[in-house]
Amino acid sequence: MAAPTSRTVNVENVEYINYRTPLASRYASSEMLKNFGDVKKFSTWRQLWLYLATAEKELGLDISDEQLEEMKENIYNIDFKRAAKEEKKYRHDVMAHVHTFGAVCPKAAPIIHLGATSCYVGDNTDLIVLRDGLEILKPKIASCINELCKFALKNKSLPCLSYTHLQAAQVSTVGKRACIWAQELLMDLKNMERISSELRFRGVKGTTGTQASFLTLFEGDASKVEKLDQRVTELSGFKSHFIICGQTYPRKVDVEILSVFASFGATVHKICTDIRLLASFKELEEPFEAEQIGGSSAMPYKRNPMRSERCCSLARLLISLVQNPLQTASVQWMERTLDDSANRRVVLPEAYLAADAIIITLQNIFEGLVVYPKVIQKRLDDELPFMASENIIMAVVKVGGNRQECHEKIRSLAIQSAHVMKHDGLPCDLMDRIKEDPYFTTILDTLDTCVDSNSFIGMSTHQVDRFIEEEVNPVLVKYRDIFTKAQLLEI
Repeated sequence: MAAPTSRTVNVENVEYINYRTPLASRYASSEMLKNFGDVKKFSTWRQLWLYLATAEKELGLDISDEQLEEMKENIYNIDFKRAAKEEKKYRHDVMAHVHTFGAVCPKAAPIIHLGATSCYVGDNTDLIVLRDGLEILKPKIASCINELCKFALKNKSLPCLSYTHLQAAQVSTVGKRACIWAQELLMDLKNMERISSELRFRGVKGTTGTQASFLTLFEGDASKVEKLDQRVTELSGFKSHFIICGQTYPRKVDVEILSVFASFGATVHKICTDIRLLASFKELEEPFEAEQIGGSSAMPYKRNPMRSERCCSLARLLISLVQNPLQTASVQWMERTLDDSANRRVVLPEAYLAADAIIITLQNIFEGLVVYPKVIQKRLDDELPFMASENIIMAVVKVGGNRQECHEKIRSLAIQSAHVMKHDGLPCDLMDRIKEDPYFTTILDTLDTCVDSNSFIGMSTHQVDRFIEEEVNPVLVKYRDIFTKAQLLEI
């Protein structure tokens, strides 16, 4: 049989025939997709042209209210087909949209883009989109932290094994471990808040950042050039702008933002790897729907941690993306080169979409985490007798025993117990061996208290309370309005 051709493939009901990034088609939110979409981009270009003309008029240039009103009325009246034809003709996206905007604003056409360079709309729009993207991400991370800390409070006193080197170490609590995760997410949120607050507008700088064209427009009046820069910055919603720049805003800004994202990716990878390991131990599970297939078409019993695996997968992408702006920033010769343009079109949206997709999935995981206390206790029971050795020695010494002699007794019994566990696959029987040994008769009445898991958790419960009260709540309070399922955490 001949291979099917495009003529024989029925595409009538296929929604997407051409390739689309999976981040757009599967994972990211509609609000983030709109933030990086063409309507947002090109309407912002037009808004920036309106801001520029408005400020130029305020400072005395011959621009009429009628021209400004015409521009204002056509911000979203974008003929994308015409713009595409214009770009094919001029091989320049900004000039294509200058002409397309001018076609629907014939009165304003002569003053659109007056004195500006392409980067006036290109770079300033990028900064607006990057800023607005951070505003989408920050409350979502805050909501994730809120949900995780609710889980931590609920399980703050539930003892569990802690691990170093992935080997049983001491006793902690499930809530304490969740707070370790939350602490790193809180650091990421603070990093995003910092980078957001420090984000500056490129402003009105002209071709290579000298503002020469605007100095000419205002007949050498430097104060008006600076007022123009400040006014457009204010209209665009920024508190400050770069005093110094080349043709573009410094590409280190992209590095700083994606460095914060990469750090967030590392946090998520650590958290979700922990969840995957705990799921393997059967101590903890991410949510699982009634009809969900657990990740294997051939093994129906599987309950794979698919969401956590997705987060790890996307987190690795996020971690890797910071390499690109680092390289771009390092090769921006003199006032700028254009080899930054094509890769920024790919890398910046992908980073934001990946971060958005991760946070959405993480929220879903935290909302439905399932704990299995009996499995946790069983794993504790296999390790606690060994950890309790010092407690047992102290109990013997208190009733007159010899520490060194007791230490040797327990060491010998512990080796025997470990042998049957490893070679015969049997549960830990160290406590039974101790109870049967006449040497320990004097402490039989208090022996069980020596291995009470609650006596090993130290300050864990208190630490959870303090962390949430002193570190989490002061940060989350500003996001109170976005918590639709629960109010701010209270302890």
